[in-house]
Amino acid sequence: RRFVPQFEQSLRNVVAVVEAAGGKIEHIGRLTIYVVAKRQYKADQKAVGEAYRNVMGRHFPAMALLEIKSLLEPEAVVEIDATAVIP
Repeated sequence: RRFVPQFEQSLRNVVAVVEAAGGKIEHIGRLTIYVVAKRQYKADQKAVGEAYRNVMGRHFPAMALLEIKSLLEPEAVVEIDATAVIP
C-alpha cells in the first residue's frame, strides 16, 4: 500500500518547508490534499489519521480533499499543498 506512506511523507515535506522558512506547525493555516483515488483515502482512513497525528499532532488547519485524475509523478497517489502564515 502506497497511500499512507506517501500521505505521511507529503505532510513531513510541508512541515519541513514551513520550518525552513522559520515557521512552526501551528503556522499552517490550510491544507489541500490531492488524491488520485478517494477510495484509497477512505479505505485507509484510520491509518491516515494516525499518520496525520504523527506529523501534525493536534493541529487541525482548514482542509480540503480533492480527487484528481493524476499527479506529475506516475507513482504518486497523494500530494499536499499548504498555506502557512509565519509572523
